[in-house]
Amino acid sequence: MAKCDEGYLCAVCGEDVAEVTDSDLYLRYVIGLVDPEMLHSTPERHIRCNPGLAQFIVDERFAPMVAPGDFSKATLDADYVSKREALVTRGYRRLFEVKQMQDTSILDFPLPEVIDELKNRT
Repeated sequence: MAKCDEGYLCAVCGEDVAEVTDSDLYLRYVIGLVDPEMLHSTPERHIRCNPGLAQFIVDERFAPMVAPGDFSKATLDADYVSKREALVTRGYRRLFEVKQMQDTSILDFPLPEVIDELKNRT
């Protein structure tokens, strides 16, 4: 099978990342951690295969996760955790909006402040 016919395989578990709402790559993109120029060359993962980021999602559609060791949010500054939860949760919810978008440029997927930041770079 051609690589393009395989879909997006998780670099951690090797399984297909079938939905944008399961995509760590697109979550990181919509919150500004992945530059649009790097989307095509950045490995894909399931959100749950990246507990360091997934632990910050606070949404009824996502079963809570705990990251192991020193990167657990339980060991981090409470203000940082609160801000990170707000951002990552907004990004996760944005993935559900993105899933419904038809004929929309991928450049319009990120959160508004990320789009503004990208525009200000040029």
